Amino acid sequence: MDNNNIEHKTKTVRDFWLSTWALKNKNTVYLIMLVSLFFGMYSYISLPKELFPEIKIPTIMVQTIYPGNPPVDIENLLSRPLEKEIESVKGIKKMTSLSSQDVSNIFIEFNTDVEIKTALQDVKDAVDKAKSDLPDDLLDDPMVTDIDLSEFPVINVNLSGDFGINELKDYAEELSD
Repeated sequence: MDNNNIEHKTKTVRDFWLSTWALKNKNTVYLIMLVSLFFGMYSYISLPKELFPEIKIPTIMVQTIYPGNPPVDIENLLSRPLEKEIESVKGIKKMTSLSSQDVSNIFIEFNTDVEIKTALQDVKDAVDKAKSDLPDDLLDDPMVTDIDLSEFPVINVNLSGDFGINELKDYAEELSD
């Protein structure tokens, strides 16, 4: 046979180094897996869990009561002048106003990096500036309060039935526990 006519076939071996290493060192892989499982379980068990975590959303409400006025007048006489002054406060994320019969509600949501006490004082100052643009016959000044979600109940339960007041009270106390 002629050496020139012989073709040498070489086989190329391709492998992924991580899987090749894992196959050659299976005991090490089992050990790494057990250690990872142990630390994962430890982390899960020691992780703090709360049934009702405290959520801080810096929101302030400005409420102005002006009896005997329709929503259109409430918007023009109260909401717009207040909004105009409040817009100058820094850190506002979103401002929503609700003008209804006899009352104007303005909800100001701030960015999460804003300190709520500082924002509350800034909004009070802005409302004080806007008082000159408000009607003179307001019974009360606008109320500026912060909204704390932790003060709202999570669930309200009403009990009724063919029982006396004392029995319903006993059931309510048992249910609250």
